[in-house]
Amino acid sequence: MEKITDTIHVGNSFRGCTSSYVVTKDGVVMIDTPMVPAEARKWLEEIKQHGELRYVINNEPHPDHVAGNCWLGSTVVAHETARPATLALTRETLEGQLSWMAPDALPLDKDFRWRPPDLTFSQDLTLFLGDHTFRIMLMPGHTAHETAVYVPEERTVFTSDNVVQAMPIMFECVPEWTDSLRRLLEMDIEYIVRGHGEVGGKEAVTTMLESVEFCFAEVKKAIAAGWSSEEAQERVTFAERFPPLPGDPMAAMRKEGIAHLYEVFTK
Repeated sequence: MEKITDTIHVGNSFRGCTSSYVVTKDGVVMIDTPMVPAEARKWLEEIKQHGELRYVINNEPHPDHVAGNCWLGSTVVAHETARPATLALTRETLEGQLSWMAPDALPLDKDFRWRPPDLTFSQDLTLFLGDHTFRIMLMPGHTAHETAVYVPEERTVFTSDNVVQAMPIMFECVPEWTDSLRRLLEMDIEYIVRGHGEVGGKEAVTTMLESVEFCFAEVKKAIAAGWSSEEAQERVTFAERFPPLPGDPMAAMRKEGIAHLYEVFTK
């Protein structure tokens, strides 16, 4: 756990996404939830030391961001598209992800369930609690309905997977990703809490913007060269910016992202 301000606590060592909570005078707000049941329960016990957990905000409906919802109680808030997306997830979805990210968490608890948001919105939503403001902003990018949570009193934004400390995750992304990152650069921000990786400053957004632009350009080059989607998936490696690790563990995710981008850019 990393405490980045007097009120913000960030858990960036969970086996899944980065989960965070903000302590206010009237209770606690959590952004994204731990994927591993034992880690979610432990995190809740720590939160209780600071007050009642009032709200959980999900910035995206991917399993590693929402699986912990069922253990935490409170009111879950997310974009309106997150409700059907969460309800469409299966128990096998989580078991498959845990099998390679946290195999010791299997077998999955019998009482696990996918818990969708209780409160949804279509564009932006502002939540006031204690002396804190939580601006939940629609930021298309990693997903079409990705959101970010901006707490102006702390000059902090929680971006989820719109900003990560690695290759962009592109299998559901939209071209507006670059526009959303530029919006972040225009805001009064000191801390960027990424979806995966260490807390950074605006340089984290700049780096991510460069990475996304690079990946987009590489796929567009493949299309301009007349390559098929299958050829692009095999020949585009992004190795200039993201040298593959031994065994190339990101190969499947990279190919899935290239196939998606190829379809988007050839429509």
